[in-house]
Amino acid sequence: MEMSGWRAVFEADMYRYGASKVDKYIKKWNYFFRRCQYASGGKKIIWHLLLLKHGTKHGIEIDYPVKIGKGLFIAHPYGITINDKCIIGMNCNIHKGVTIGQENRGKRQGTPIIGDNVWIGMNVTIVGNIKIGNDVLIAPNTYLNLMYQVTR
Repeated sequence: MEMSGWRAVFEADMYRYGASKVDKYIKKWNYFFRRCQYASGGKKIIWHLLLLKHGTKHGIEIDYPVKIGKGLFIAHPYGITINDKCIIGMNCNIHKGVTIGQENRGKRQGTPIIGDNVWIGMNVTIVGNIKIGNDVLIAPNTYLNLMYQVTR
């Protein structure tokens, strides 16, 4: 029987960790994140509070409105900040120190859209109205705020 909803997305996220032992903190955070995305009413408030508490404890500032496809892989869950309006595709790797944010003025005003199968290295900053295509590697310590598409 095929799973659907939050459980299928959560299982796809955990599958990305492969045979390696998943850090219990990132597993809990991911569980709260996916539950919060799919919950409604009073349950959403409870899951959101758990997500905020756990995320703050481990330096993950990713709130549930962020659209992240299944297969999310967070290698080192510390110092990660992602704006609520960003869109991130499936099977993306996000590493320690990543900031994905909003530009508030000028030609680059907006938030990033990131495609599928993107590897985002440590300490990468992506801001503004930028579209990153599929199958892209963003090297560690990179700053991106271009107005055109980045593809392989």
